[in-house]
Amino acid sequence: MVDLVSLAYGVDPDKVQGGPNWLELDRFDVLATAPANTTPEALRAMLQALLAERFKLVVHIDKKEMPTYALTVGKKLQLKEAEGSGETGCQFQVEGLGNGRGGGPPDGPPVPTAAPTLNYKCSNMTMAALTEYMHTMPLAQQFIGANPLVDETELKGSWNFEFHYALPMGPNGPATSGNLIADAIEKQLGLKLEPRKVALPVIVVESVNEKPTDNPPGVSEKLPVAPAEFEVADIKPSDPNAAAGPGRGGGFLPGGRIDLRGMTLKDMIVAAWDTLPHLVVGGPKFVESDRFDLVAKAPAMVLTGASTFTGPRGQPPVDIDALRMMLRALIIERFKLETHFEDRPMDAYTLVAAKPKLKKADPSNRTGFQEGPGPDGKDPRKTTPALGRLVTCHNMTMAQLAELLPSIAGGYFQTVSRTVLDSTGIEGAYDFTLSFSPAGMVNGAEVRRKGGDASAPGAPGEASDPNGGMSLADAMEKQIGIKMITVKRPVPVLVIDKVLQKPTEN
Repeated sequence: MVDLVSLAYGVDPDKVQGGPNWLELDRFDVLATAPANTTPEALRAMLQALLAERFKLVVHIDKKEMPTYALTVGKKLQLKEAEGSGETGCQFQVEGLGNGRGGGPPDGPPVPTAAPTLNYKCSNMTMAALTEYMHTMPLAQQFIGANPLVDETELKGSWNFEFHYALPMGPNGPATSGNLIADAIEKQLGLKLEPRKVALPVIVVESVNEKPTDNPPGVSEKLPVAPAEFEVADIKPSDPNAAAGPGRGGGFLPGGRIDLRGMTLKDMIVAAWDTLPHLVVGGPKFVESDRFDLVAKAPAMVLTGASTFTGPRGQPPVDIDALRMMLRALIIERFKLETHFEDRPMDAYTLVAAKPKLKKADPSNRTGFQEGPGPDGKDPRKTTPALGRLVTCHNMTMAQLAELLPSIAGGYFQTVSRTVLDSTGIEGAYDFTLSFSPAGMVNGAEVRRKGGDASAPGAPGEASDPNGGMSLADAMEKQIGIKMITVKRPVPVLVIDKVLQKPTEN
């Protein structure tokens, strides 16, 4: 419901306040048609009316103080006043990429051989323009947040300036990038980023029903059937040299396109079924060795809604589920793929109580989680950058925590089942924060727990990371007194029965 209200009223999800505790948990599918050439504003009004009619949604607009940053003048300003003519804006180049091509990614994602450095050259920029532009800087969102950056410099006119910062590739990884941006702004430009609270418009949910009214009789027959196939698709073997180089990769793109380069058939199956590599088993060896390039375009009908509604900061949402189903149908058709699901024993996480340290929640608050500090404002990432994740959970039961953990820390579920069981026996809902390192950053590898064995990798007895990093499992045990152990239990896996080594002709 948070997503629907956000879409209907054109605000970021964090600007949807109030409402019952299920607002961020229950999920709905809404399929509707509108007259051709309907404007985005009209579509939002239609969605508002639909939510009011079917869910009895009642909202009002208010203002609430929310955390953000202000751009201020530091001790020594290092900007050059512009003459007021010429091009306005910033250009940036990337140095330190393995393919030697600066200025942005080429056909595929570049492979860094050292810490890349972003070099910015800005001309004829006002401070207001700079504060808006900073939201687009790579990884700046982690430091600044989604709320508007406030210009408190009181600097008039336009300015020329240059600055740079590196994106760390070591164990601290991107976690430090926000601090590096702040340091670069202060040391190279003489400007500072200071925490502020600013009153911003919010949508307050007064009341809403958890279940919508019934659909009118026969409505399903009146809605157009969504296309199940791509409008055009091309599959061909990859260039053997390109398959291992920087051109490998790609994915789901805006405009309903899929562009996959140097991908194995297993890679494509993982994307089409939205699963994990270890949950796809069987098949001949070539499924994981032969590589292909796939380019496809979805029919215009699938893009009608996606190209009209726009998300935060103008980013158009894409119906990824529809694209996945089309990719699935394409693979089945072109490679004559046959599969089935079956349960097989596999490592999976279970939550058990150690020494619980949990604060009872206010039952009037919504259930959910968010990236960033809790009400106390404490942010350990600033003093220990290796703790790159800070998640605040509100009014959450242990069963809900178990269900949401793969969403909270997906990187820790790349080699285990996404299904987590709650065996804590703890009743009630709680407020808590978890501060941990992204998977793979602690001791240079993903940390896994094996049955609570103190000698297992990532177990509590392991020496702490010299950079201050901490695994999700260690953070949960030390910070909230809940242990994550792995046990073997039946997990559904996709089994490949038959498949062609080469696809049928385009």
